[in-house]
Amino acid sequence: MFPCSLSSQSESCSMAHQMAQTEIVEMEEDTRAWEVFLAESKEHRGRLVAIKCIDKKALKGKEESLENEIKVLRKLRHENIVQLYDTYDEKQYVYLVMELVTGGELFDRIVAKGSYTEKDASLLIKQVLAAVQYMHDNGVVHRDLKPENLLYYNSDEESKIMISDFGLSKTEDSGIMATACGTPGYVAPEVLQQKPYGKAVDVWSIGVIAYILLCGYPPFYDENDANLFAQIIKGDYEFDAPYWDQISESAKDFISHLMCCDPDQRYDCEQALAHPWISGDTALAKDIHGSVSSHLKKSLAKRNWKKAYNATAAIRQMQMLRITARRVVATNSTQPQPAIS
Repeated sequence: MFPCSLSSQSESCSMAHQMAQTEIVEMEEDTRAWEVFLAESKEHRGRLVAIKCIDKKALKGKEESLENEIKVLRKLRHENIVQLYDTYDEKQYVYLVMELVTGGELFDRIVAKGSYTEKDASLLIKQVLAAVQYMHDNGVVHRDLKPENLLYYNSDEESKIMISDFGLSKTEDSGIMATACGTPGYVAPEVLQQKPYGKAVDVWSIGVIAYILLCGYPPFYDENDANLFAQIIKGDYEFDAPYWDQISESAKDFISHLMCCDPDQRYDCEQALAHPWISGDTALAKDIHGSVSSHLKKSLAKRNWKKAYNATAAIRQMQMLRITARRVVATNSTQPQPAIS
C-alpha cells in the first residue's frame, strides 16, 4: 500500500482519505469520468503523486479497459513510462496512485523552446524507442502512441520524456490483436486493413511522430477520414520541399524504415535504435525551430477547438470506414498541410 495522508477536499475522494491516506494539495484535472488530484506522501514529505479518482458510473461498459490498463502498468517499470504505484477499489470509485509528471506535452514544450534541432528530435525518439522496446520485451503493445501521450517528466530543460495512457494497450498473451483502434493519423496500415497485427504497429506510430518532430505537420492529412485512411494504407507520404530540404538524408531513411507498409519489413525497436540517426552522429545540429514551431502552433491551435478523437469513437469510425478506405483511389496527390487532426 502506498503510505500517504489526506485532507479531504472532495466528497468523491473521501475513501482516498481512508485508504490512500494522501494529503490533497490541489485538483489537477476534472472530467465527468474522473478527477485527478495532486497529493503528498505522509511518510515522505515533499514526495508528490497524482491520484486519479475514477467514477464507476461514468466507467460503465468500459471496466475491461481500466482493468487492462492496470494489469499492463503493474508489469512495467521503466524510467520513461509513467508508473502506477498503487490502486484502491471501493463501491463508487477506483483510485489510481500514479507517478506525478509535470513537464507538459511534447509539442507545447518544443514550441516554447528557443532553439530546436534534429539532434533534439533524435534524442526524444531514442527515449521513446527504448521505452517501447522494454514494453515489447515484456509482451505489451501500446497501440495508441501519439504526441499527446508523450509528456515531459518535469520543467527542467533536460527533462526526460514519459509515455502515458495505456488504456488501449494489450498484452500478447491476451490473444490475437485485430481490433481497429488507436488515433487516426497514427495507426498502421495493417490496423486499418483489419489484419492481425502486433508490436510493429507501435513502431509505425513512432515513425509518424518522428516525421512531425522534423517538420511540424503530419505525413498523412485529409479532412475526409476515408481519404486519410487510404493514404495510410498506401503509405502515401512525401518529404516535401522546402520543409524537408534542410533535414538530413539519414533522418529520412530512418523514418522510411519505420513507416514501411509491410510490417514484416518494418524495423523493430532494436533495429531502429541501431540506426545512425539514433545511435550515430548523423542527426544535424542546425536550428529548425522556426519552421517546425510555426507549423506546430497551427496544429495546437486547431487542436484547441477540434477535440482529439475519443478512443471508442475512433474505433467505431475506423470500423465503418476501413472498407471504404481500401476502395478510394487517389486522383490527386494530397500535399500534407501544416495541421494535425
